[in-house]
Amino acid sequence: MTRLATEPRVSGALDARIVVRQGGHHLDVSLRVEPATTLAILGPNGAGKTTLLRAVAGLTSLEGGRVQLGPTVLDDPTSADWVPPDERSVGFVFQDDVLFPHLNARDNVAFGPRSRGVGRIESRRRADAWLERLDVAAVATHRPARLSGGQARRVALARALAAEPWLLLLDEPLTSLDAAARVATRALLRRHLEAHRGPCLLVTHDPLDALTLADSVLVLEAGVVVQRGTPDEIAARPRSRYAADLAGVNLLRGRVVDAGTVRLASGVDLAVADAEPAAGTAVVAIVHPRAVA
Repeated sequence: MTRLATEPRVSGALDARIVVRQGGHHLDVSLRVEPATTLAILGPNGAGKTTLLRAVAGLTSLEGGRVQLGPTVLDDPTSADWVPPDERSVGFVFQDDVLFPHLNARDNVAFGPRSRGVGRIESRRRADAWLERLDVAAVATHRPARLSGGQARRVALARALAAEPWLLLLDEPLTSLDAAARVATRALLRRHLEAHRGPCLLVTHDPLDALTLADSVLVLEAGVVVQRGTPDEIAARPRSRYAADLAGVNLLRGRVVDAGTVRLASGVDLAVADAEPAAGTAVVAIVHPRAVA
């Protein structure tokens, strides 16, 4: 059995293939995230985004595949290599916060440093600094039951960041925030991710989060990857209706008639700048709203 020591910290890329079956859902995803980069994972409800994060964190069992962080194998069912979740250098912001109900906000945030051997006074100092940055210092002594949804979300984010993990897993980190807090927290998170030396996986439904926080985007649908690229690449050439809806463009399915014409399923001919595929090829024409007058 392989175990990951708290010190020295791990380093390197996240390299994973995640195979999980839950009920009628089948997740099979391969990905690699280099250090100092953020991969945004977008997809409709039920696509398997949260399951993917939980599998990387060791909270959901793999049926196949492998999770490796730098030189260390975290999970490999075929070899029985396994690092328990609490021994992985991973910071996880859960979609539903999952704060410790018996601890106040300060001690929730201080938990990460404390678990890595930092003394009580220094852990609380770090916790107070993060609570101040996220504008929730006023509720430092409040337990989770007294926090609003937005306050709990920012405390959960502070708890993940205060531990200074190598790998960050962020599941909808900006939900429950009002418009003003969302803008401010997004800006702070972006600054942190720009300075973060390890890889980061960000699950979000908001294309603005992907555009402003991520280096690349992975579109997940029905448990499989349908597209991966930079936000600009996804917006320019979406490969599914979901991706097109995210990009704010329209997809029109049809077949090539000639180099300048695509015939839609309705029988309408659409004039296009160019159609590289041969006549008769099934294609999808992409129409940007800004191109319509």
